[in-house]
Amino acid sequence: MLVNLDAASPNANTISLFRDGERVSAPQPIPEHLHGKPLFPHITYKNVTLQVNFGTAVLKRLPFETRLLGAAAKQDVEVVAAPKLNDGKPEIVFPVALPDKGFFDWVDAFVERNPSYVELSERKINEWASKSGLWRPKSSGPTCNDAPGVKFGIPLMDDSSVRRVLDAIAPTQARNYIVPELKANLVSAERLEALKKFSALDFKKTAKVIMGEPDEEFKQNVQALLLADKQTAAEAKKKAAAQEQERKRLLLDKKKKAEEARKLKEMAQKKKLGKEVEEEPVDKEEDAKEDEEMKADAEQEAPVELTDEEKKLWHRKLDVPDVLEKTLSKTYASFSLPSKEEGFDEISYAWQPEAAVSELFRKWILERKLMQPAEELQSGTWFKEEWTKWQKALQSWRKVQAEWKDPVKRKALIARKKAELAKKKESSGADGEKEKDAEAPVEEEEVKLMEINAEDIDVSSVDDVTDLGNGEPLFACFAYEDWTLLAARYELHLLLHAFKKDLNDPDRPSFAEGHVAFYYNKYFKKPFQLKSFSCKEFKDFTELVKDTMDCNEETKLLDTKLAEDTEAAHFVKLAEEDRRERQRRADAGDETAALNFPRPAPGPRQPQSAPPPRGSAPQSGSRPASGGQGYQPQKRPYSGASSYPPPKQPRSYGSSSYYSRR
Repeated sequence: MLVNLDAASPNANTISLFRDGERVSAPQPIPEHLHGKPLFPHITYKNVTLQVNFGTAVLKRLPFETRLLGAAAKQDVEVVAAPKLNDGKPEIVFPVALPDKGFFDWVDAFVERNPSYVELSERKINEWASKSGLWRPKSSGPTCNDAPGVKFGIPLMDDSSVRRVLDAIAPTQARNYIVPELKANLVSAERLEALKKFSALDFKKTAKVIMGEPDEEFKQNVQALLLADKQTAAEAKKKAAAQEQERKRLLLDKKKKAEEARKLKEMAQKKKLGKEVEEEPVDKEEDAKEDEEMKADAEQEAPVELTDEEKKLWHRKLDVPDVLEKTLSKTYASFSLPSKEEGFDEISYAWQPEAAVSELFRKWILERKLMQPAEELQSGTWFKEEWTKWQKALQSWRKVQAEWKDPVKRKALIARKKAELAKKKESSGADGEKEKDAEAPVEEEEVKLMEINAEDIDVSSVDDVTDLGNGEPLFACFAYEDWTLLAARYELHLLLHAFKKDLNDPDRPSFAEGHVAFYYNKYFKKPFQLKSFSCKEFKDFTELVKDTMDCNEETKLLDTKLAEDTEAAHFVKLAEEDRRERQRRADAGDETAALNFPRPAPGPRQPQSAPPPRGSAPQSGSRPASGGQGYQPQKRPYSGASSYPPPKQPRSYGSSSYYSRR
């Protein structure tokens, strides 16, 4: 590539291309605005190996004498001093900061103050590509400042090959670098991997921790950026207002011209008919008034200034987050501050001392733990065993209640109970005698069950919740709402204990109410919805199960009130005590005591298959009618009594469970 700067040559200020010493292009003029300025030639190539010669000897002689770049005259080039190196060694800087705390504003300010440092990042690759003329389409996917992605719709750009080339070449050049990879610089394993890449040359490896309250220089820089953003927004608003004013003016002019044309047409029509025509006076004052109002609206503009709240800001909020929330939730637990054991020559704290930064960093991690759900959490063996036991117990209790409410089954239950008492009585009263057959009939007059009023029994004194002594279970009066609250009590009790066991993190013994639905679905594989309990807020639901759990006012975390080895029957007692209390309040006239939970909608009914048309062949597995005729649908003979089960008894006041349909 020949750059002709000889003023005496007819091809002065031109560029020509030669191949193997022969000209392959006509001299191309250099644009006038580039005359006398440094030129940086760029060569686009594909599927070839390019050798660049910056030496003093030509690889192939040209038809005329010329100088190569290495032997150029001083007046033909602009000499730039080599980057200054610290102690004669190139430096690579790894800035370490928390997301959305001014990280990239600090990096931009650092590079502006230190132009010898080259930034190595995805956002810099995008900037270089845009300056080279590549157009980047708007991405439909999520984006962030830390990893914006190299997406230009060009396979050789989008395959990350540019980044791989940079990672291979940068460590071989004795230059100063800054690597603003926010997430990677917070993870020890990724810091170690990045440091290994720069082990070929003797780089000075520096970690700069920028956390806490910024210095005054950074605060002023942030305020200047905030003011610039505000001015840009104000200018855009002003431009939009000016366009709106112009639109109104054009519309008004159009209306005036239309009105004038109408009047001229009417005057011409009157003159044609010989009528007297009076010219209407033009209201110039009205027009002038409208013009003045439009000008006043256009000129009305308040000066752009920062508010008192904006002046107190340490960091500005960018259009996109520094790190995607999904990425942050998976990696924040592995964040750590850099240490010299990782291979850093120097660790400097730009804003606050190490002790203050360490405490701030610890609190930030703890806050994230409390705010962020543990995506990687999996249910353990203890939870699965306890959950299986509970499901079996709940199913058996529902069956016992159904049998007690059925008059026929209740009678059989009482008979079995009397037989058991009779057998026990005979066994204890006849020493040495033969045991009587338990199947032998027992007269009712011989054994009588004690009369028990369930409401008079102290719930805490009940030994067997399935039998109060006369065969009646403690939960005989449970309705849908009672079963629902019983299940909710045990499930949240089990969830809180299982969370603590499975996560095994002393910094996170529990979770906040905002994460109940997430962990509930993760463990029980079903949604948790407040509307299932007719509650609008979680505190209303907490009031319903206050005997089992509550919310800590200081930590805002849920606390269980019962030990992990609490028997399942104890939750039945809690539900019965709560039912009785609500019943007493309702009997006293408290209408708010009544509960009415919405029941889940029944599943879709299976459609019945239609009988085949007459004369068609019988279906496989069907029984042909007598007489050799085709299949004919037969009606069931009427027996005089309904084959449907008896209607359900009216539901008594109370509550119930998610498993009422099982």
